Amino acid sequence: MDSAPLMLSVSGARGIVGQSMTPEVAVAFGLAFGSWLRDHVEGTPRVITGRDGRHSGAALLESAIAGLASTGCRVTDLGVAMTPTVGVMVLHDKADGALISTASHNPIEWNGFKCLDASGAAPPAAQANAIIERFKAMGRAPAVSAPATPVARRHDADEIHVQRVLKLIDRDAIRAAKLSVVVDSVNGAGCHAVRVLLKALGVHLEHLNGEVTGQFAHTPEPIEANLRQLAGAVAKGGFACGFAQDPDADRLAIVDERGRFIGEEYTLALCALRVLERGGPGAMATNLSTSRMIDSVAAMFPGSRVLRSAVGEANVVSAMKAAHCVVGGEGNGGVIWPSVCWIRDSLSGIALTLELLAKRGTPLSTIVSEIPAVSMIKRKLELAGIGGIAAVRPALERVTKSFAKAKLDTTDGVRIDLPEGWVHLRASNTEPIIRLIAEAGSVKAANDLADEVAASAGLPS
Repeated sequence: MDSAPLMLSVSGARGIVGQSMTPEVAVAFGLAFGSWLRDHVEGTPRVITGRDGRHSGAALLESAIAGLASTGCRVTDLGVAMTPTVGVMVLHDKADGALISTASHNPIEWNGFKCLDASGAAPPAAQANAIIERFKAMGRAPAVSAPATPVARRHDADEIHVQRVLKLIDRDAIRAAKLSVVVDSVNGAGCHAVRVLLKALGVHLEHLNGEVTGQFAHTPEPIEANLRQLAGAVAKGGFACGFAQDPDADRLAIVDERGRFIGEEYTLALCALRVLERGGPGAMATNLSTSRMIDSVAAMFPGSRVLRSAVGEANVVSAMKAAHCVVGGEGNGGVIWPSVCWIRDSLSGIALTLELLAKRGTPLSTIVSEIPAVSMIKRKLELAGIGGIAAVRPALERVTKSFAKAKLDTTDGVRIDLPEGWVHLRASNTEPIIRLIAEAGSVKAANDLADEVAASAGLPS
């Protein structure tokens, strides 16, 4: 299998910089998106662009902008900007879409592109696939000339995003609570915006890795193993909690007041709890790989319901729009608050969590204890080690046959729901791996479920 694959999916394009992700690939992706817009938008398409702060992002984004501009698109570039901020600016400027250079939580050697539609959301699967097909059909990117219309540059996007959040939050309650927090921005796109937000809320900030350097202080995925510095800083005492952003700041992980990593799955559950406290029962949406904790939160507010979609922000957003959901997101720490934007947004997550703490007046660990505890384990298997992507379908078929009497959902891979827990087996959209996720009442029970499914799939446990 190719050791540097170009991953193309509903989540966009990701590859290894200098190998499968090059300026030529960036030009071609810009051309594909720009030409799709030209065919579907009246007049001259207006596109917002931004990037997540990786050193490789500047050159890749400029190449993509050249591709966009060569199709006649009018481009406004935000430079380093959070992915949700780009989504906010699509709404603010009434643009026709956006293109972001980001590989989200992937390690520094990766980069890629993500498209947004005119609602500031990841485009639905059909549209995303149409853009990808154009890109594939293009082959080697043709040379492009300098844009006829100069690229506009904006530097006020963070402030516009923050103001959108502040209008929804009880600023006085948070100020009165006199909270202190630690934030790890992993030298990514969220560095400036989080400072602006917390200053406006009167929250004291100890900021770790708070400058955009082009490199990351640690492996960027906001999971426990990568957040020891954050946990240690909070554990010194005096802080309400700690927050960790990923490089494009669409994901948020939380550490409680004792310095304990509570798990990125809790981010959505806590924010959903606050949204329902604010407005009463409502519909919520998440993906098939997300914890049942959000179902427990829904049960606290009779009349609420939870919809499940295939993995991928675009799929969750489609479900949210169809059901007029009040909140949604993914268990990777991604909170989508439609009142702000249709993108997973760490600023929304931070603000809702702070408001929850301020209104409750109790430690975060106490609030967490109100949500029935579950244990989740997440495993990754390199596709190269199991026979490549061709091995995935037979593995899924074997699992489906073995668990034919259980409640199955085959929308995205296969999810098996059992009284004691659930397991989800699927190929990743963003990495050359197969994911095996299980949740049950204890770590042992979750591992036992995962082992059982792995065995039935013919995969190593």
